[in-house]
Amino acid sequence: MDYKVTSNSVEYTHEIGKQLGRCLQGGDVIALIGDLGAGKTAFAQGVGEGLGVASPMASPTFTLIHEYKGQRDGTEIRLIHMDLYRLRHPEEAEVIGIADTFTEDAVCIIEWPEIAEDYLPDDRLTVGILGSGEMTREIVFQSKDSGWEKRLDFLSGEAE
Repeated sequence: MDYKVTSNSVEYTHEIGKQLGRCLQGGDVIALIGDLGAGKTAFAQGVGEGLGVASPMASPTFTLIHEYKGQRDGTEIRLIHMDLYRLRHPEEAEVIGIADTFTEDAVCIIEWPEIAEDYLPDDRLTVGILGSGEMTREIVFQSKDSGWEKRLDFLSGEAE
């Protein structure tokens, strides 16, 4: 399953993340791929807003993991935001306990997930943010799990 959306602004990238956040549930893992400055953090902040996270979100570049509390329909949901940019070896993902964050009561969003590929669940959603101009970004949604297709219906008016 592949969807592609074009964003022409940071605000729209944030909005697409927010729409995705509204359809996420505990146990979901989102792998965010893109170059420095592509908009991964803006997208993640949108996801947080869609999950009802009230506190400001920043990329956990130096701390590796930030946890936020969201609220949806009166139920608390945790958002675990990881930034693995500083990891140098795949085994470091295991050392920081990445597998322990994949729980049914949390949504995990991971920037720079490539180094931890072997530790990520197969049913994750991969979101690639690719620069194709000064402000233009192609946001590509991919998953091997067919369950994502129905949940990404909000993209139907946007997808190619």
